[in-house]
Amino acid sequence: MALINSNGLAHVRLTVTDIARSKAFYDQIFGWPAVVDTSAHADDPAVRASQEQFYGGVIYQTPQGTLVGLRPVGETSFHPDTTGLDHLSFAVDSRDALQDAVQALAGAGIEHGEINDLQDSGLAILSFQDPDGINLELTAPLG
Repeated sequence: MALINSNGLAHVRLTVTDIARSKAFYDQIFGWPAVVDTSAHADDPAVRASQEQFYGGVIYQTPQGTLVGLRPVGETSFHPDTTGLDHLSFAVDSRDALQDAVQALAGAGIEHGEINDLQDSGLAILSFQDPDGINLELTAPLG
């Protein structure tokens, strides 16, 4: 029996080096509504230190209800070989949606990988990075 009976992931918050740049990127890529946005006050030391002010960050709500936040306190860039986050994956409906994403990312000048079909897991994935080099992935079911 599990020690904790969790219903799933509630939120994830990424630490970024430039909140305005990262907010613009996530707004452009996903267009999720911001449920909290204190990023306009990120330069205020009192806001940056306040959990209630979300440290001068922004919190988005995905269509599934999961919250994704950005926090402006990072001083160094992300590296996938450092203990912690390897990547963050977001679901899309189909492989066709991945192909649409390839076109949209290319049109916006955002570098990305190829769509990879992972036959054994029944998934197709498309990888790209945010402005801090955090690995992002779009995942769709095959078939």
